Amino acid sequence: MNDNALPVPRHAALVEQACRAMEAGDMPDLAALAEQAGLSRFHFHRVFKSMTGITPKAYATAVRAARARRELDQGASITQALYDAGFNSSGRFYENTTAMLGMTPTERRRGGVGLDIRFAVAQCALGALLVAATAKGICEIALGDDAPVLVRELQDRYPQATLEGADDEFKHWVAAVVGFVENPAQGLDLPLDVRGTAFQQRVWQALRAIPPGTTITYTELAQRIGAPSAVRAVARACATNPLALVIPCHRVVRQSGALAGYRWGVARKLELITREATAK
Repeated sequence: MNDNALPVPRHAALVEQACRAMEAGDMPDLAALAEQAGLSRFHFHRVFKSMTGITPKAYATAVRAARARRELDQGASITQALYDAGFNSSGRFYENTTAMLGMTPTERRRGGVGLDIRFAVAQCALGALLVAATAKGICEIALGDDAPVLVRELQDRYPQATLEGADDEFKHWVAAVVGFVENPAQGLDLPLDVRGTAFQQRVWQALRAIPPGTTITYTELAQRIGAPSAVRAVARACATNPLALVIPCHRVVRQSGALAGYRWGVARKLELITREATAK
């Protein structure tokens, strides 16, 4: 049987085996992973990307970044964290992980110390709304029933950051977000500071390309990013979206057309979809 003749379940098992190998400790290279799978390097690379939506190298980088996050959160020094995570040099560590950590490694280790985050809460048709931003742009938009809870969750994510109230410019941003909820037809164009893995960024970019008032399925979204077999990974990327409304994960539904889970509540998802359809 040649590489191309392998059935999908067999492909999935091989990719799962490779992922576990990368997560186990020592990071095997592409040749070792392909040999373990019994495939040529070329076909293993293609199979892995088709099943996960990212390359083996990108997956390995994500695994290293996750290890670094754990080490830093547990109080490890940056030097210890980078080597324990499997990076061979500090240069490669900073090059590959800063975006995935959502802040610099130093800021991450210190719980966001030295990081200034402006934030404000407001009320809108969907309930409480929190908008937060770094100097680069909006880093979080969250929805909920209780504004103080949203603020506490922000504080928990950045315990050492300096949280500042809204200035006049920022108030305009918050007003724009509230205005978008009330009238989706007006659109929303704001500077963003959104960090994630290469795969998450692809999903989030595809989400922003879905026209207001329309919905697609997770399967269709996976196809749009060129990873038709990565439906579950696409769903996870939607679930970890930090920016409600701006990255419209509410526009994705199940294959049956039924609403799937929504980080900020299925009732809000239905309300958003309904409002956008009416505003068309």
